[in-house]
Amino acid sequence: MKFTNLMAPTLREVPAEAEVISHKLLVRAGFIRKSSAGIYTYLPLAHRVLKKIEGIIREEMDAAGGQEILMPIMQPAELWLESGRWDVYGGELMRFKDRHDRDFCLGPTHEELITDLVRGELSSWRQLPIMLYQIQDKFRDERRPRFGLMRGREFIMKDLYSFDRDAAGMDESYKAMHRAYCNVFSRCGLEYRIVEADPGAIGGNHSHEFMVLAEAGEAEIIYCSGCSYAADGEIATSKKPEAYEGPEVPPYELIETPGANTIASLAQFLHVGEDQLVKTLFYQADGQVVCILLRGDRELNEIKLKNAIGCYELAMADIPDVVAITGCQPGYLSPIGLAGKVKVYVDEEVMALGATVAGANRPGYHYGNVLPKRDFPLDVVGDFRQVAAGDVCPFCGKPLMSARGIEAGQIFKLGTKYSKALNLVYTDEKGEKQPVEMGCYGIGVSRTMAAAVEQCNDKDGIVWPVSIAPYHVVIVPTTAEGPVWDAALALYQDLMKEGVEAVLDDRDERAGVKFKDADLIGYPIRITVGKKFTESRQVEFKKRWEQEAETLALDEVKAKIKEVLS
Repeated sequence: MKFTNLMAPTLREVPAEAEVISHKLLVRAGFIRKSSAGIYTYLPLAHRVLKKIEGIIREEMDAAGGQEILMPIMQPAELWLESGRWDVYGGELMRFKDRHDRDFCLGPTHEELITDLVRGELSSWRQLPIMLYQIQDKFRDERRPRFGLMRGREFIMKDLYSFDRDAAGMDESYKAMHRAYCNVFSRCGLEYRIVEADPGAIGGNHSHEFMVLAEAGEAEIIYCSGCSYAADGEIATSKKPEAYEGPEVPPYELIETPGANTIASLAQFLHVGEDQLVKTLFYQADGQVVCILLRGDRELNEIKLKNAIGCYELAMADIPDVVAITGCQPGYLSPIGLAGKVKVYVDEEVMALGATVAGANRPGYHYGNVLPKRDFPLDVVGDFRQVAAGDVCPFCGKPLMSARGIEAGQIFKLGTKYSKALNLVYTDEKGEKQPVEMGCYGIGVSRTMAAAVEQCNDKDGIVWPVSIAPYHVVIVPTTAEGPVWDAALALYQDLMKEGVEAVLDDRDERAGVKFKDADLIGYPIRITVGKKFTESRQVEFKKRWEQEAETLALDEVKAKIKEVLS
């Protein structure tokens, strides 16, 4: 491809709305352009990268036993009503009516549709196992699309679904996909970590995420410094503390705490650490107000609380509702005296506190000498805190560490969640009907491209891994005429004949401009044909990830390219 024919509109300025590196660089390097919030057009360079990622995925899915299909994007509401997800999936589900007033949605995922497909074709145990997958656009009406391709409303995804006779078979399919995913991300040239994860709206009882490590990652990864434990911050746990079994504590007493209406100000007023106080929060869970107690220095993990309650929507409670229950504005709230008024969820670290301090449901006052196990309603005691670096590993006792990651893939053991809801059964050897055990496995194709940019970049632009680079080589002649141009054109034509993906930068621009664009776009190899060629038939050969170029004779270039690309 000659650059003058390539649609790669590079920009010098950083787009105003771009917040993360991948968004900035993919726009500046001419890979994507925004259509509307969370929706992008993929320009030729991006399309080439996506096709390479898809090619790697297809090879690994096929090798693991997958068969590719293509399902409709439009899904009838009837299937989602049958599974029970139409009313509970939330605002992210893009719903619409056709001209006959029938309800549909644009598929955010395809569990219902694939289950309906297989139940229409499956009869005997002899037809199992089956693995079916597709690569297709998905749609989610994100409340706040952001970070370019990282959190969009339309995106490209690979989703595979496995169907097995029993749990043992599902385990084997899960392991096969686990291996295949490792191969995919390794072949894409990415550094990643596999972590335990929350199944979320997809459901099931077991899940792992494949996190591409990057500072801009939305997800926090918690991992152990001493063993293999690793989990998404949404579900990570730390060592369970021992409940307080110390000396008897005197009855709680009212203490005046003027102006101490935050944990920080209360700790300062009392000259104690925040970890010696109790934090009282109120949330609405599907419209029902609940109370949550944490140690003062901890943050609530909303996913853990949501799972414990079994609710679909969780948000901070409205102040009027809190006042109606406690008689007090936030700042001095307390669980004391709330038994029977509201359900109280107590983090297990609170139970490890001895004499502590909690609100008094009275402005300007707290209770001292509070003993949680004696004085609090203990409706549900569990792990509701956000784990942080420095906490103790629940398995080996070593310190936990944290990193940022981008969820590029996730795999789920669905079990019989969808097969029972949609009556997907098979006839076993005894002639009896049995529910099918299912798994589902997703890779964000467009997100993987963005994650690669987040991980592989420098101050000058993108540094594509060779396996997914849009082109492998850019040839930069320093002049557009004479022996330099003739040699560059001849080299370009030779590389094209040998199947090397090359770009000839034939623009009438200064060499410095061409170099900047080459670095910004991120070609793995740059070959400069210039003054050295006219003097000694030598060219500069530079790898994108190295600072210095090397000088090669022109007839050595093809062998060197093959060495780098092999």
